[in-house]
Amino acid sequence: MPSTKEYLDFILEQLSGAEEVTYRAMMGEYILYYKGRIFGGVYDNRLLVKPVAAARSLMPDAAAELPYEGAKEMLLVDNLDDREFLADLLEAVYPELPAPRKNKK
Repeated sequence: MPSTKEYLDFILEQLSGAEEVTYRAMMGEYILYYKGRIFGGVYDNRLLVKPVAAARSLMPDAAAELPYEGAKEMLLVDNLDDREFLADLLEAVYPELPAPRKNKK
């Protein structure tokens, strides 16, 4: 089931405590960026983040879920009502996220 624009808008509103959050639509889902780096996405109306050490530390009981068949597991964020936690989560994971790739032309 593809994610809805309404759910994406809800997630973006909850993430509004962190600056520079952007998204890109991809095949009915949404890839989320923080300061230009991919940190997760909205998949089947679920907020999933990359399972970096900082995310595991802040969410030790988070369920590991597949965003789509054939993908690597990501962590389910279920504390969506706490905007401060979400902003802290993005700040914590940012240093561990890979820098964007440069396109070769």
